[in-house]
Amino acid sequence: MYKYEITKKIEQFAPLETQEEWDCSGWGVNVENYNNVSKVMLCLTVTNNVVKQAKEQNCDMIISHHPLFHIDCHSELVSESYIPQINVYCAHTNMDKAKGGTTDTIIENLGLSEYKINIEHEFLRIINYKTTIREFNSLLKQISPNTRIINNNHATELKKIAFCAGSGSEFINEAKELGADCIVTGDLKFHTALDSPIVVYDIGHFESEILILPVFEKIIGNGVKIVYADEHSPFELI
Repeated sequence: MYKYEITKKIEQFAPLETQEEWDCSGWGVNVENYNNVSKVMLCLTVTNNVVKQAKEQNCDMIISHHPLFHIDCHSELVSESYIPQINVYCAHTNMDKAKGGTTDTIIENLGLSEYKINIEHEFLRIINYKTTIREFNSLLKQISPNTRIINNNHATELKKIAFCAGSGSEFINEAKELGADCIVTGDLKFHTALDSPIVVYDIGHFESEILILPVFEKIIGNGVKIVYADEHSPFELI
């Protein structure tokens, strides 16, 4: 498959022009005259190890969610040894905003899509879902065993729940203003947790976004072989 056919499909799903101004979605490495793709590696983050895996598995292209500006391997990616072999493309905040993108996949994997309501906010998704804290704890642990909860007001029930994949703690107040009594996200900082006026679940940055890889696979469709990088959260329980 022609590599620009692949990127066109992704951009039809998640238009590049919708990315945040600070973002670097799109081509990370576009290898000139290396256009035909037969094997694609999907990953959340392009690390040195992921590049090595892609090379060992004879992949022509890496498609990631996170852009290269977060990555320490950029110099290695553009070195002479890798340039002839790997195209790298990412869809980050444009995929976060897209219908069916990163946040929507959390809700879908929890089996709660039918409860989703229309809210005009680029990153947040909100559902009307009456449940107890205990029941929702168990549900979230199915997709993230390392889930943490902040419950400053000692709530026992939830009725309206906001979701934001990745690092979405900056939207806690917006979620509250939209009527949510809870937000599910990742990468929560101490003082943000301490000050939160609503229940917050930190399911982990990795755990909240790794679910997007099957969406990439579905978007690309037939025509190339898809492999998934062997990657995991950098955090380990002790």
